[in-house]
Amino acid sequence: MNSSNMHPQKIAEIKLAFMQAKENEIPALLNQYESDERSGVVTICRQYKNRYEAAQQEIERMETMKQFELQYQDYQSICGIDEVGRGPLAGPVMACAIILPKDCDLLYINDSKQLSEKRREELYDQIISTAVSFGIGSIPPHRIDEINILQATYEAMRQAINNLSVKPDLLLNDAVTIPDVAIKQVPIIKGDAKSISIAAASIVAKVTRDRIMVAYDKVFPGYGFAEHKGYGCEKHIEAIKTLGITPIHRKSFLKNILSE
Repeated sequence: MNSSNMHPQKIAEIKLAFMQAKENEIPALLNQYESDERSGVVTICRQYKNRYEAAQQEIERMETMKQFELQYQDYQSICGIDEVGRGPLAGPVMACAIILPKDCDLLYINDSKQLSEKRREELYDQIISTAVSFGIGSIPPHRIDEINILQATYEAMRQAINNLSVKPDLLLNDAVTIPDVAIKQVPIIKGDAKSISIAAASIVAKVTRDRIMVAYDKVFPGYGFAEHKGYGCEKHIEAIKTLGITPIHRKSFLKNILSE
């Protein structure tokens, strides 16, 4: 305990000071109270030190997620593109094209598959409100059956680009080069884990598609679309065999299942 202070602050007051402090004020508070040996204060300091260090690590991680955006910073409007829903037996394949501001300081953005549903939903709102522009592309199952999933994915991506309100001058793509697009493209292997723009696109695409599949669950009950989002889990396959196919099923994906 600080011997110069004959009437030490109440622990509740110290906790309130930490709670009300801005992130950059935490180190000064830690320095101020680190010599206070009361167990309550020690606990508060440990909690906020751990929290502060974790936040700093996340800031550093996000800086590495901006490596491609920094590499191509001379371009005015950098657009990240990603798709979701190539593999499911039902529902659309969707793509998102998104332009983030150059000074984007959002944290916790990552490949959507690495995030919990709760975190994706939180980030979706933050990304949408922060983005300079975003566009969604959606290709329905019957079109997937007509042109195959790869071509449908490209079509969704072109659609997403065309739905942007701001025309980009550079595209950062997750692994692919999109045919019939005149804008300069940079395909990045596992780009959704390496680029903040592609990761943001992956989150928006994933949340948008998941919400659509939840809505389809009400239209076509019994298949479990809200749960598995159209992917080919055992429950879904059993439902197809029992109830038959719906208008949102991809017939070209079901040949083996229906022939059993």
